[in-house]
Amino acid sequence: MPPKRRVEVLVLSDIHLGTFGCHAKELLRYLKSVRPEQVILNGDIIDMWQFKKWYWPQSHMKVLQHILKWAIKGVPVTYITGNHDEMLRQFSDLQFGSLKVQDKLLIELDGNKTWIFHGDVFDASIQYSKLLAKLGGQGYDLLILINRALNWVSEKTGQGRISLSKRVKNSVKQAVKFISNFENTAAELAIENGYNTVICGHIHQPADRLVENEKGSVRYLNSGDWIENLTALEYTDGEWSLFSYPLTLDSMGQEELDEDEAEDAPILNVEKALLLGVRIR
Repeated sequence: MPPKRRVEVLVLSDIHLGTFGCHAKELLRYLKSVRPEQVILNGDIIDMWQFKKWYWPQSHMKVLQHILKWAIKGVPVTYITGNHDEMLRQFSDLQFGSLKVQDKLLIELDGNKTWIFHGDVFDASIQYSKLLAKLGGQGYDLLILINRALNWVSEKTGQGRISLSKRVKNSVKQAVKFISNFENTAAELAIENGYNTVICGHIHQPADRLVENEKGSVRYLNSGDWIENLTALEYTDGEWSLFSYPLTLDSMGQEELDEDEAEDAPILNVEKALLLGVRIR
């Protein structure tokens, strides 16, 4: 088994535990490969909008157990609330040992001020019409479900994987414009407040770029998600890096993945759900 990589600060967002789209096995495999000194969960970790009692695979529980194990061992874990886990906002600023719940976080790393928040505050559909946002979330969840079934067929026939949601985002001008506006708004607010780095989640779009305007500059980072991109942010030795799971797949112990798959017993997998005509929503 390869040694665990030291990570000073680990940022994860948009895991969406409790949904078909969540890649919990891959995430668990990644979590077992690192040794973080601080963990920041930047919203939408448990999907309380789409949560169903009959769908909670063991791998989803193992992800929570692994994170809680870190907290029990004294690793600071900050759970920043997002829109899909917004009901936790009633517990903001509460702390349970090494685990604390917050709506946003400002930390200083090697002299640089880093502002971290989920980002749903910039989403007008959530702020002014939660029903519309939830319907959109259900549509997205259905698209991911269909996508996973298509990829299952595609892999069986030896063809490459595709991402329907990515194609939709990249082809619809309004989606592209929304992502651009989101990133620029976050960056401009960070510059106004004199921050060096701003980290968001929410839009499932991993990013690492420098944003400049007449008032200054800021590094904009987005940790992506564990639905489509399987990405995380890592801070080590004074530098942020964007981790992408598929690119480093071979460096992680195959034994651990096999063990997780053997123990995991989901109530219903995606392909069977579609074939049996199970009602999704």
